[in-house]
Amino acid sequence: MKTIILGAGYAGLAVATKLKPHPDLDVTLVEQNPYHTFETRLHEAAAHNTKVTVPLAPLLRGTGVKLDLAVITEVNLDTREVKTKDGPTYQYDTLVVGLGSVTNFYRIPGLAENAAELKELKDADEIFDYVNRVYDAGYVGNRDIVVGGAGLTGVELVTELAQRNESLSKARGIPPFKIYLVEAGPAILPVIDVALRAKAEKVLRDYGIEILTGNRLMQATPTSVTVQTADGQQRIIEAGKIIWTGGIQARDIVKAQNTEKGPGGRIVVDAELRIPAYPEVFVVGDMSLALNQQGKPVPTTAQHAGQQGRLTGDNIMRMVRGEALQPYVPSTLGEFVSLGGLMAVGWMKLPWNQKLALTGGLAHVMKRASEWRWRASIE
Repeated sequence: MKTIILGAGYAGLAVATKLKPHPDLDVTLVEQNPYHTFETRLHEAAAHNTKVTVPLAPLLRGTGVKLDLAVITEVNLDTREVKTKDGPTYQYDTLVVGLGSVTNFYRIPGLAENAAELKELKDADEIFDYVNRVYDAGYVGNRDIVVGGAGLTGVELVTELAQRNESLSKARGIPPFKIYLVEAGPAILPVIDVALRAKAEKVLRDYGIEILTGNRLMQATPTSVTVQTADGQQRIIEAGKIIWTGGIQARDIVKAQNTEKGPGGRIVVDAELRIPAYPEVFVVGDMSLALNQQGKPVPTTAQHAGQQGRLTGDNIMRMVRGEALQPYVPSTLGEFVSLGGLMAVGWMKLPWNQKLALTGGLAHVMKRASEWRWRASIE
């Protein structure tokens, strides 16, 4: 069974590392980078140049999976072909699509052209270089940073940037730059409850971050953003760097006559994470519109991508052994938000659907523990 896995993000890598050599299984993982990126830690790389990648080759030892480095340009389900840039065209019996998401700029004028993202390692490098550059003695121009979107990524980014800002200011004797967090919704961090959200907001304000909830970003230029405030007024905020973390959409790379897509361009899948009209194709991670037990879309988070990948890896092994596939049963084990250094807030799942709220150092330890569990699952 010729099997192709597309992408080595959380979902795709989880598939690959669950596989074992089998005489009826020929598997290739196609990925453009020779490493896996811990995307949930990109904010640390952006602020502190933290190492957030791990080489792929050692992780694939003992799996029977071959690694091909290539940029995928098109996936055609009707012809069963995967095309790459300046590389081979792959054909398959079974396909796993785990190509993740791209930033959704919501057609806001000037935003895609003028805002940085935080989706890849190069994005983190760009932000890190900017923060260092504005502390050079000869720097001229606005140094402030505007971050659009106050979800997990936006909040974690601004807190790490605030810490780096304070550290560089003290070390070089230069006043700190201003950080703005712009959010169209009524509150930051909608994924956590009100009490934890209030604690997080206090931490941000203590850092000196200006939180602008109820402010819709309307336009961006190379040096400013225009926001519409809660009372309908327009405000221009000058900035040296604009970073957009306000939304994602599934990568639009799959061509097929009979796929159905939902919100954010995510591909509708069945209980086993396959496309109904193309049962030889699994879709996992951000591209997959998987449903939970209540029939609602599963969040596009690393923990759910990992769960989908591990199940799909197991199901591929079941396929070659002639066994029945198992359905996807998502489980949200908790959600933790880093607030810089050893500070975090969040909750963890307890028996009987109870939740335990945690703050401070203990929440930080639990967030790190979830990352250690992920690392252990792929090694």
